[in-house]
Amino acid sequence: MAPSAIPDQHYATTTTLATNGKKATATKEDNIPLNPLTKPLSDMLFTDWSTFSFAPIRESTVSRAMTRRYFADLDAYAESDIVIVGAGSCGLSCAYTLGTLRPDLRIAIVEAGVAPGGGAWLGGQLFSAMVMRKPADVFLSELGVPFEDEGDYVVVKHAALFTSTVLSKVLLLPNVKLFNATAVEDLITRKFEGGEGISDVRVAGVVTNWTLVSMHHDDQSCMDPNTINAPVVISTTGHDGPFGAFSVKRLVSMKQIEQLGGMRGLDMQSAEDAIVKNTREIVPGLIVGGMELSEVDGANRMGPTFGAMALSGVKAAEEALKVFDLRRSQNHV
Repeated sequence: MAPSAIPDQHYATTTTLATNGKKATATKEDNIPLNPLTKPLSDMLFTDWSTFSFAPIRESTVSRAMTRRYFADLDAYAESDIVIVGAGSCGLSCAYTLGTLRPDLRIAIVEAGVAPGGGAWLGGQLFSAMVMRKPADVFLSELGVPFEDEGDYVVVKHAALFTSTVLSKVLLLPNVKLFNATAVEDLITRKFEGGEGISDVRVAGVVTNWTLVSMHHDDQSCMDPNTINAPVVISTTGHDGPFGAFSVKRLVSMKQIEQLGGMRGLDMQSAEDAIVKNTREIVPGLIVGGMELSEVDGANRMGPTFGAMALSGVKAAEEALKVFDLRRSQNHV
């Protein structure tokens, strides 16, 4: 079943501070509402703030503005082309690559945390700088993130600069929706008779719930979930933890893989190569990347260097596009 059409979105295309002293003028072509209450920010500065007032609003208007859009998104993305589980550095890099290469695909990102970005807001041991080994600098250049070139590696002055940039670019893509504070509680599966010798099930989407609900199943009565169908799911939930390595742990409990290899000790030299090279479809319809993959393969961890996370996301996008048409053809029910 095909997803519905991707809705049009409108964006502001000008700024008001960098005007070299000239007043910025909004036009219909700028997609900026021509509201008489709106004026350039530069005109607001150094004026008499005692007369300032916001436009009037009723509380129910705010409620409807939020809920109408959210439930429209839930309806639109109930049938997605690709679901990405986890909005850390790998998941966001994957979403950016997919959404940019294939603007025709409807892509849902499901993130358990309120704040996307995973552990990529800081470098190692709560330090600010982010280190990426080459050639991951090409992804920074693609995003327009500045860095210091140190020869074999580059340094972004603050990890949050990378994460906020890739996050903002993903959120601006009209074919991508981020559902944060939402947990994946299970995988949708179908009996698979594709003869590929990988698994007897095909992953056909995800089972979701509010994260706060997922955290309280043990002390509340049964609270049933919601679902998103998709022919391809990409899981980038990180190494083992409360929500980490979720999809691969579920594959073990479903007896689709025998056991997890378990993440090995820190070895930067080998770990990053292994994560990028081995990002792949684990069972039909489920691609695994980032540190979640280390739990499957028994790969080393790499610690505070982030190039593998970005390029594993790029590789996951590539792997998804390789199998997408086939998995979509199998996803008619």
